[in-house]
Amino acid sequence: MQAEKSSPGLVWRLLMVNTLSCGLEACMAAGTVYIPPLLLQAGMEERYMTMVLAVGPVLGLIFIPMIGSASDSRQGRFGRRRPFIWMLGLGVLLSLQVIPQAWRLAALMSPHHPHWLEAALQAGAVCLMDFCGQACLTLLLALLSDLFPMEEENRKAFSVNSLMISLGGCLGFFLPAVDWSQVPIATYLGGQEAFVYALLTSLFLSCVLTTAFIPEKTRTGGGERKTSPLKSVNSRCFPHLFLPRPQCFLVTLSRCASACMSVLPRAYRACKRVPAVIWRLFVAETCSWMALTSIMLFFADFIGEGLYQGVPSAEPHSQERKHYDEGVRVASLGLFLQCVVSVLCSVLMDFWVALLGARVVYISGIALLVLATIVMSVSESVITVTVMVAVTGYSLCVLQVLPYTLLCLYHSNRQAFFTSSKSRPPQLSESDKPLLTCGPATPHAQDTGRLNLSRTDPSVGSPHVSLFEGGGNRVDTDCAPVSQRGMCFDMAILDSAYLLSQVLPAMCLGSIVQLANSVRAYMASACCFSLLAFLCSTKECQHGPVARTGCETATTITRRRQKENTRTEEAIDGATFLHRTTHGFCDHTSG
Repeated sequence: MQAEKSSPGLVWRLLMVNTLSCGLEACMAAGTVYIPPLLLQAGMEERYMTMVLAVGPVLGLIFIPMIGSASDSRQGRFGRRRPFIWMLGLGVLLSLQVIPQAWRLAALMSPHHPHWLEAALQAGAVCLMDFCGQACLTLLLALLSDLFPMEEENRKAFSVNSLMISLGGCLGFFLPAVDWSQVPIATYLGGQEAFVYALLTSLFLSCVLTTAFIPEKTRTGGGERKTSPLKSVNSRCFPHLFLPRPQCFLVTLSRCASACMSVLPRAYRACKRVPAVIWRLFVAETCSWMALTSIMLFFADFIGEGLYQGVPSAEPHSQERKHYDEGVRVASLGLFLQCVVSVLCSVLMDFWVALLGARVVYISGIALLVLATIVMSVSESVITVTVMVAVTGYSLCVLQVLPYTLLCLYHSNRQAFFTSSKSRPPQLSESDKPLLTCGPATPHAQDTGRLNLSRTDPSVGSPHVSLFEGGGNRVDTDCAPVSQRGMCFDMAILDSAYLLSQVLPAMCLGSIVQLANSVRAYMASACCFSLLAFLCSTKECQHGPVARTGCETATTITRRRQKENTRTEEAIDGATFLHRTTHGFCDHTSG
């Protein structure tokens, strides 16, 4: 088994599965640099620009858990995750074509009033890019858990995932940092942005094609008759396909309306039944990402306007516009260095966690984020600000690795983390059913989407367990039965923390910047968010078992609980024996 885990075949599979994550992160990183300037150049005000950046995460908060639940329960010829990944990849490719060419499309569609149409096309493409990109990353994380279920290889898989995401971020931030305007093909395509997005389109398309060679396992019930995939889909999802067209349209419309009306209440009930450990992890991750995304989303605008005194809406060849473009390239260089630091830290993250424990690693990452945001808020030096944003790469690596490692460990030892002393019959309630279903449930539907580690020892290599486990005596009667929790649904909850961290700053920071009349409000707000994240993370650690025992493993926690239960039972037996002895003595005396 150890030889198999360390074989070159495993490394090759890990790299192949994570290739799409690398390409997708490159596209989203380049969008982080170019999207705010492009929206401002299209004539948007600062507050509306930040609101547009919030639309994609809001859509993700609503629909990504539904997509995750649907993929958990899907049975298909191409596996559970890949069909959803391919559909979302088409949305990313469409966005990559529209974003740099929005002004040309607007001029073709409305020659007399192209400015408002250009802004609308830019906004729509940005929202589609944000939503499809984040949903695709969520499904790729779930695919990792499906393909590498054993705990040791699961940890390696997420470490490689963090490494590939960081490499993709490095590439995505490096491309805008280079001046491509002198390249002949860039002039032919329409400028620097169009050339960079053409490169990203080729890269992303190649990465999507690699998913066709991933050997994703498909589940089929024993003794089931094999049918054509198209016939199976039609019989389960479109039973009214061959009705007359008006009747078919009305039936389909009615079914879609009823499905949409039932999805949101079911999603709300499912979120109410999330275990307490998942909620604690969600709160801490939300506060941390709010600070980090406030830097990453608006760093280019902060450098271009704040330090280089540029104007994004100025004429293309004016001095103010040149200063702004130069600031954007320097900001891209700083974010590139941030990803380089994240790559180096991801290589050493396993060693640091094993040596220092999850508590020290997590708290140090947030503390470093606080220090960096304070310096960036007050410094006028471009070099100092660039160094500080590079330092935040350590915090970025911590947030990419630890939460998902903890989640996989929770799923590997469900009896210890997801159950309570008041056990219930494992029957599937309404809120535990998949949010989106396609036909009747199969015999294996209840097994899909969960990390099956029942044959493994959860204590092996688990230094990450100690961070958010606390509250073992709390009765989690609201959580779903242990056997019904889907891994992708819980990953979607954690990704919702990332999406929520984009929504809240984007909704308010634009108005704050306009009121303050300074883009330094971006970094000041990031400083406030990082302080809040530090307070939340230290509070969680103080209330958990970390404050008492440092870095416990899952087996240690389970044994400690068993000892507590044994002592309680012994105390009850002793009290019962004493009561019986006293009662017998009193009866003997009275007789």
